[in-house]
Amino acid sequence: MKEKIPYKIYLEEAEIPTSWYNVRADMKVKPAPLLNPGTGKPLKAEELEPIFCKELVKQELDNDTQYIPIPEEVLNFYKMYRPSPLVRAYFLEEALQTPAKIYYKFEGNNTSGSHKLNSAIAQAYYAKKQGLKGVTTETGAGQWGTALSMACSFFGLDCKVYMVKVSYEQKPFRREVMRTYGADVTASPSNTTQIGRKILEEFPGTTGSLGCAISEAVEAAVTHEGYRYELGSVLNQVLLHQTIIGLEVQAACKKYGIKPDMIIGCAGGGSNLGGLASPFIGEMLRGEANYQIIAVEPASCPSFTRGKFAYDFCDTGKICPLAKMYTLGSNFIPSANHAGGLRYHGMSGILSQLYHDGLFEARAVEQTSVFEAAQLFARVEGTLPAPESSHAIRVAIDEALKCKETGEEKTIVFGLTGTGYFDLKAYEQYNNGTMNDYIPSDEEIAANLAKLPKVEE
Repeated sequence: MKEKIPYKIYLEEAEIPTSWYNVRADMKVKPAPLLNPGTGKPLKAEELEPIFCKELVKQELDNDTQYIPIPEEVLNFYKMYRPSPLVRAYFLEEALQTPAKIYYKFEGNNTSGSHKLNSAIAQAYYAKKQGLKGVTTETGAGQWGTALSMACSFFGLDCKVYMVKVSYEQKPFRREVMRTYGADVTASPSNTTQIGRKILEEFPGTTGSLGCAISEAVEAAVTHEGYRYELGSVLNQVLLHQTIIGLEVQAACKKYGIKPDMIIGCAGGGSNLGGLASPFIGEMLRGEANYQIIAVEPASCPSFTRGKFAYDFCDTGKICPLAKMYTLGSNFIPSANHAGGLRYHGMSGILSQLYHDGLFEARAVEQTSVFEAAQLFARVEGTLPAPESSHAIRVAIDEALKCKETGEEKTIVFGLTGTGYFDLKAYEQYNNGTMNDYIPSDEEIAANLAKLPKVEE
């Protein structure tokens, strides 16, 4: 061991943060408001409450409260698997022969296998508190659906999950975990909703997308009394709940005198990157520190790096609110690759505004290079990472190798959002040499962006 820093840094139970951090309170330019698709006007709380729980609507619209207390019931549930460890990747450093110090925040230490449980348990709690019968949702790779199924089981709520068809077919075991926790799981697009039937008619044989599944889940929520819709990424409320990750990293770094130079997170809708980086971005916004923050997305679905910052529908069926975000167009359906939870056409409004304002940078990486990094990490660090997390691993390795060339001793922190034990079909394709890299053409992206709704700002 190079230094007297543990391999795994755990906080004490008493050191678990008791409030979520709302980065919007420190943002000089706030995220643009959600718009009513019919009127083009900012949505009011009463317009969102038929879709979301009342308390979650309040959190969604709160741009001013810096810290929001975590309910005691949610904190007690967190203690089942939190605090999660901040791990020093000594073996990866040795394998790379780099002077860089590499840490990762490991969020896979629960049955759902990912960070998604941090928000799922909060959202289920508010649904139960409101007296609802159940909730609906969508899921891509399956981590969010699994987490919400667990949370609903804990609080005795019904859970209806619309799972992107390609993932439904690629990951039957993830689907069965959801069913084990009592969820009803449907491949999306499906013929069980009006929107699903319309999408199937327009795109026959489609492998689906998160935008399609969102449309179906929202329709199911608003057409069933006593149900509300819950989302696992993108929304302000979700990034708020996920800041438990970054707050714990901050506390661990302070405890051991660690000063990160670089913070890296995968980015699909924004829950992981937002949760990990928001507390550090808050320091930057307040002028207290400076960090290099990198969002890593798949080259097959490059919202940040090739998308447009504009108002767009959050779903393919065009029934959800309009959000100003970096988007590839709500009609964009990415290739059936293994980026799983990173296949959403848009990005969090919070992160989109912060990226637009230059608070962090973004990189797009190809699928085979991601699995190359995942394989190395698994072999030397002993944990099989999820494909989503492996995007962050790829860039962490790239940056560590740059340090090897320059001799710089940078401290790198990245988010390991979950495990890849339900992603073995993807690993099989990589190991067999049959995995391909698909990158959408400029013409394909331009055609979708040309269909963006016309919004006066």
